[in-house]
Amino acid sequence: MKTIIYTHPDPHSFNHAILTRLCDHFTATAQPFAVIDLYQDHFDPRLTPAELQTYAQGQALDPLVERYQTLLAASDELLLIFPIWWHQMPAMLKGFFDKVLLPGFAFAEDPNWRGLLPTITKASVITTAGETKAELQARPGDPIQTTLINGTFADIGIAPGNCQWLHFGRTGSVTDTARQQFLAALPQLYQQGQ
Repeated sequence: MKTIIYTHPDPHSFNHAILTRLCDHFTATAQPFAVIDLYQDHFDPRLTPAELQTYAQGQALDPLVERYQTLLAASDELLLIFPIWWHQMPAMLKGFFDKVLLPGFAFAEDPNWRGLLPTITKASVITTAGETKAELQARPGDPIQTTLINGTFADIGIAPGNCQWLHFGRTGSVTDTARQQFLAALPQLYQQGQ
């Protein structure tokens, strides 16, 4: 099963159009998937003092965290859809990783670090931003590849070679035609990187 982690507060955003396009494609091609919509779920990304106290034991105190962990444990693929703000993922998504990828669930350090989600064999990251992909790779140091793919994904057991990053840039100045062309091509772009 694919699990889509969607992070955008506006249901009328281009990010939401990307989500809808992929969900329609997966439904039409009978590919099982689930969606985690962090804003729709009213997920609290803040790690509370109580959660910090139980973090080392891998104990989740938030019922949403338990639900998300159940979905991830049943997944063989992750898809993340989010805007890039200030060269990084939104704070909501960073909080998801902080609270959901707990020791004993997502990783172990006994004595060497190893990922504990081996059923997730591939991941796709689909982003939007005012900057192009080339600009993000050059100026702020390629945050998606270095931090998310080579860091977080690798740490939970997803090989970087099994990950792809699709990006739609210049969001503030592109035409509606360009947006529609990207949406039309998205299923093929996604499959080409698999």
